[in-house]
Amino acid sequence: MDWKIELVAIPVTDVDRAKAFYVDQVGFTADHDHQVNENLRFVQLTPPGSACSIVLGTGVTEMAPGSQKGVQIVIADADAARAHLLGNGVAASDVDDQPWGRFVFFADPDGNTWALQEIKYPA
Repeated sequence: MDWKIELVAIPVTDVDRAKAFYVDQVGFTADHDHQVNENLRFVQLTPPGSACSIVLGTGVTEMAPGSQKGVQIVIADADAARAHLLGNGVAASDVDDQPWGRFVFFADPDGNTWALQEIKYPA
């Protein structure tokens, strides 16, 4: 039996600001934006090439805004990913070289943090 992670909640204070950040600056695709009722807005965004999406909104999580730490995305090229982020006005760390990968870190406007990993495979 397969168990696939499909959706990760990202708690934010301002849904429109967060949606603009992830779509316009980071490069995620806007899949859905539905105001279900006055207490529930569901915004689903997907990183390019990912089978897993994120959800922002109102009424979708009980986590405090900014409390989602360390969501990780695998990328092909840490230098290119960092350049993309910086070129779109996102504060990103220097590339952190480790034996198991090359990492770039950034945060959204609420302080939710992300790690981008270029995986290093053994020779």
